[in-house]
Amino acid sequence: MATADPLYVWTLYRDTRQRIVDLLTDDAWEVALPACPLWSVRDVVAHMTAVAEDWVAGTLTVPPSDIETASQIARFDGKDTTAVLTAWDAAAAELHRLAEQGTAAPLGDIVVHEHDIRGALDAPGARTDPAVAQASDQLLNILDTPVPLRVTVEDGDYRSGPHDGTEIGLRTTRFEVLRWRTGRRSRAQLAAMDWSADPAPLLEHLYLFGPTDTDLTE
Repeated sequence: MATADPLYVWTLYRDTRQRIVDLLTDDAWEVALPACPLWSVRDVVAHMTAVAEDWVAGTLTVPPSDIETASQIARFDGKDTTAVLTAWDAAAAELHRLAEQGTAAPLGDIVVHEHDIRGALDAPGARTDPAVAQASDQLLNILDTPVPLRVTVEDGDYRSGPHDGTEIGLRTTRFEVLRWRTGRRSRAQLAAMDWSADPAPLLEHLYLFGPTDTDLTE
């Protein structure tokens, strides 16, 4: 994919955010997230709100450290759900302003967390949304492997690693890329993907975070 226009990225952010808000029934907020042990839906919404605020302020570390993430969640301790969503509204409006000035919104974070929330609430959906395509494209373009790898998805393929050597192939989907690149799959699940050869040299280089200690089935 070509570099996306910031206003287009903003529309993907806006639409993803709205889908998340639509999932937030009164009963949803305290549900635990299997994809994010020790977090509830409320925690992840607080985190996404704080990410938006910190992006606008120019203070966000990418990716956030564990200490920074804990601080982001704590920022909304004692605030009711309406106050959290109001803060996210305000931050999202500022993200739109930045997009008009040429700075893209932090899309990848909320795309990943939308599906964390969907998994917790047993509400799968939006797996082929353009936001997933955009986030997976970014994740594959920064993939760095010690041996040649070709990842084939629904609408194309991506190559990483050195030019010399025997290439290993992986057939997968953009949704699965989103999940395994961000640590939502176990080592056993990574090894069991559709590889053309033994993936052992690659497995520890596939993810930015994680992987999970146990299989995560979605």
